[in-house]
Amino acid sequence: MSNKITELFKIKYPIIQAGMIWNSGWRLASASSNSGILGLIGAGSMYPDVLREHIQKCKKATDQPFGVNVPMLYPNIEEIMNIIVDEEVKIVFTSAGNPKTWTTWLKARGVTVVHVVSSVKFALKAQEAGVDAVVAEGFEAGGHNGREESTTLTLIPMVSEALDIPLIAAGGIATGQGMLAVMVLGADGVQVGSRFVASEESSAHQAFKEVVINAEEGDTHLTLKELAPVRLVKNKFYNDIVELYKTSPSVEDLKDLLGRARAKRGMFEGDLEEGELEIGQISGLIHDIKPVAKIVEDMLSEYEIAKQQVSTLF
Repeated sequence: MSNKITELFKIKYPIIQAGMIWNSGWRLASASSNSGILGLIGAGSMYPDVLREHIQKCKKATDQPFGVNVPMLYPNIEEIMNIIVDEEVKIVFTSAGNPKTWTTWLKARGVTVVHVVSSVKFALKAQEAGVDAVVAEGFEAGGHNGREESTTLTLIPMVSEALDIPLIAAGGIATGQGMLAVMVLGADGVQVGSRFVASEESSAHQAFKEVVINAEEGDTHLTLKELAPVRLVKNKFYNDIVELYKTSPSVEDLKDLLGRARAKRGMFEGDLEEGELEIGQISGLIHDIKPVAKIVEDMLSEYEIAKQQVSTLF
């Protein structure tokens, strides 16, 4: 399955395992890369020395390409970027910030740079900044989202129409059918997050994985838009947010409720009541916890079956 994305990253299949905080450690990234796709370590939940350890362990666990996802609002961003270059990681996905800040610096050091966006406007800014590809992420996605609330079905063809560089679709993709759909709409590949949370190699707490596979339609919601929009599973913490909104809270009130380490508490430590449980709408289609290799195998099989089914419709 050779195309712009497989050639860019030197991988077998145009699938990227998303670099998600508290879910994407070296085990998930290396298992993904060993399955023929691009694995990403999620640096957003790692101190610099922890990231270095994960990179080194990943290098020992796979001889295939892998990368690091870096939210650019990270407080230790300079140290993080230097570690990535020191450890000779050749692929970086940036998010939550201005792509102009680090793209030139990284590319000058031989790093392939991809930036995550949620709109045509920011996709064009990323292209102008010199990135090698863009991830366009729809409103369905879990975790932190764009403010535009554009769904994947509408976002991908609009971004595809505007860009000259390769496009990776994200948000609401967990099956081969979804992969085929967005590639028909103009994507060159897909980034998959929620499906890989419910994998054996994910660093998510087992209790959180069980929440994901038992989620149904309507169990997630986008909230905290005044801070940074985030899609959460509805639990006690989410209900506390709903109650606080009834009082017309200030931004400081919302920050006080959120506090610190909510995401770690929920996804990594398994506090299903007070923790922040970030997952996409597609969780309603995820019903089991499987090894990464099996997830990839199933997606590719579904993709080929879907292609055949579509060919019989016309």
